[in-house]
Amino acid sequence: MKIGLIGLPQVGKKTLFELLTNHKPSEKELVSGKPIKGVAEIKDPRYDKLVGMYKPKKEVRARIDVECLPKLEKDTIAKGEIFTDINELDAICHVVRVFKDDSVYHADGSVDPKRDIDFVNSELLLHDLIFIEKRMERLDQKIKQTREEASIKEREVLLKLKTHLDKTLPLRLLSLSQDEKKLITSYPFVTLKEMVIVLNVSENELSQTALADRLKAEFAPIRIEVMQVSAKVEAEIAGLESEDEKREFMGSLGIEESAVSVLTRVLIKALSLISFFTVGEDEVRQWLVRRGSNAPEAAGAIHSDLQKCFIRAEVMKYDDLVALGAEEKLKAAGKFYLKGKDYIVEDGDIVNIRFSV
Repeated sequence: MKIGLIGLPQVGKKTLFELLTNHKPSEKELVSGKPIKGVAEIKDPRYDKLVGMYKPKKEVRARIDVECLPKLEKDTIAKGEIFTDINELDAICHVVRVFKDDSVYHADGSVDPKRDIDFVNSELLLHDLIFIEKRMERLDQKIKQTREEASIKEREVLLKLKTHLDKTLPLRLLSLSQDEKKLITSYPFVTLKEMVIVLNVSENELSQTALADRLKAEFAPIRIEVMQVSAKVEAEIAGLESEDEKREFMGSLGIEESAVSVLTRVLIKALSLISFFTVGEDEVRQWLVRRGSNAPEAAGAIHSDLQKCFIRAEVMKYDDLVALGAEEKLKAAGKFYLKGKDYIVEDGDIVNIRFSV
């Protein structure tokens, strides 16, 4: 599962990528015109709490693949390669400039977050519409010649998609049957993907949430999550050597948690993933699994053999464990659960898999 950062020039996308992945792109990567690849660790306070409780020999955070895509400009849009890159993602993170800095140019001459968001959303919608129109033209010719039933059915589905897009609505909002999803599975529809908008604000705008709140309300109906980050401040935090220095600096700004840490959790939500944990003195590890996965599928995230040989899952709820403080107390309170193959794993579950050898 991978999420990609997209955005117009000079929005702070590369800085945010470096903060997420701890990977500074080389000059060769920057001039390649291709997505720059990295891996981001998920920063979850629940994981940190469990590490503190168990003090394991080994600690393993969950990770996701992150790509920084070439900047969205008229030429990259015209060539269309950027949409091929976006199509290969599982979700999109659109970085938007809010900060004002006369030394950093803006492609359109002024800072206007709403204009930039609308522009990118329109281009994504237009891409899907153009693809559908071209495909329908070819289908019309084929249907005229052969009256092939499969082509007629495909055209009906595409018309359904086009009607939806014509209302300026992304395809991720459209309800489709399994057959319809299967029919379009190979098509490069970028508006099917979940999206996160990250507003890159200046240091003195960190406490100002009016814009973010307004955009959250506006974009919630089309399933776009909005949060704000100051990439400049986050870079300053990351540059401090000790955790004490970081806490002191964040405290002076009224920040309880790094926004990049919060962003990692927003990104896994966009990827339709949830976290579960395995714990013990040897290792505490955070795992990611698709939302709605059952216990054997979660076992498969750990190892394929565990899914094949699954017997049951021993489940503790994170909140219960933290409240009671020890596994023994959970068992005494009747809050240590045995779950079978039909159990749907919930976000934050602490799971131990029992399996046959």
